[in-house]
Amino acid sequence: MGMADSHLDGVPAMRKTTASSSSSLNIAFLLSMVATNLLSLYHLSTRASTAPPLLLPAAHQAQAQDEQLLRQLTAIRATVSQLNHLRSSTPPPPPPPPELLLYSRLAPLASACSAHPDLLHRFMSYTPFSPCPDDALSLAEPLILRGCHPLPRRRCFSSSSISSSHNLNNLPTDPFSPLPDSAVRWPPGAKCTSFSCLPPSLGFDLARTEAARFLRAEGPLDLTVPQLLRLASLSRAGPIRLGLDVGGGTGTLAARLKRAANATVLTTTMDLGAPYSEAAAARGVVPLHAPLQQRFPVGDATMDLVRAGHAVNRWIPEAALEFLWYDADRVLRPRGLLWVDHFWCRRPDLAAVYQPMLRRLGYKTLKWAVADKTTPTPTAPPGAKHDHVYLTALLQKP
Repeated sequence: MGMADSHLDGVPAMRKTTASSSSSLNIAFLLSMVATNLLSLYHLSTRASTAPPLLLPAAHQAQAQDEQLLRQLTAIRATVSQLNHLRSSTPPPPPPPPELLLYSRLAPLASACSAHPDLLHRFMSYTPFSPCPDDALSLAEPLILRGCHPLPRRRCFSSSSISSSHNLNNLPTDPFSPLPDSAVRWPPGAKCTSFSCLPPSLGFDLARTEAARFLRAEGPLDLTVPQLLRLASLSRAGPIRLGLDVGGGTGTLAARLKRAANATVLTTTMDLGAPYSEAAAARGVVPLHAPLQQRFPVGDATMDLVRAGHAVNRWIPEAALEFLWYDADRVLRPRGLLWVDHFWCRRPDLAAVYQPMLRRLGYKTLKWAVADKTTPTPTAPPGAKHDHVYLTALLQKP
């Protein structure tokens, strides 16, 4: 056994020595090629200066010399490039997956997708006509959050579980009844694998927390659905038939307006730490899996209402937030309503940045309420005084 181990231990060293010798030989060979080409170039220039009278016309001789010089320079450039490649310690990038090449020919990829080639390469490295990899949280969500949206299509079968499809008949018809845990797919290794494990503030406590939302006003910041419908009527906004709830969680506003006004509200969601999209769909409302920084996937002047929920706050860069407001203006019809719900920011920034930003839209103000944020920010030290406020506003497009 000792001899075998000694023999095996020597193999890597021999390979390393052989690889090093081979690399040295390659470099020496390429250096000799450079020297040879330089000598040839010098010889050519010497001959040009000492040559006897021309046997060919001067124009033809000059053209022939120029072509030979170009060939020599091209050879030297190629040799130097090869030397630089051998000396480089960075390996060449792997070839793109065949599926990515195929899809790129069919639909151009967004620049944000191309800016993250590693994630995109892994996302498109799959076996066609087979079950898709379970990479919704590890690859799909990170790509979407980085602006790669819509994601490229793939030719594989969704990883939705068979048990979930068999339990569709067991889903409650009331969107404010508790959902069974089998209504969604819980990712492997997740901290929570049941709705009862999730904090009620995330929007999954349907029978209690969510059932009371948009029905009772507990302060000036709250706007209930009955109040919303009354303000829409008084302002001659017309009936609310179609709406867009940006960052709407599990779709509670969509469910409430569907029941109160038979309205269809699309809810943009991201599955950050919880299965928001599947839970909203299980409640019978339409989730749009879309990031906040992307253009709303609806037509111009088609929405009666756009609501910006808690996900729209001061963490969004100012320029990106202003683009969001103007995209809301794009999709709202004339006299449509923009509902800014519990927008969170610092009090000085509200007066200096966000209030002027909203005023530039030129909308009519139906409601404007500002109140202190009673819960300290996560980064604030214990007992520290904070100057954060909430803003709730209902604005009407001209």
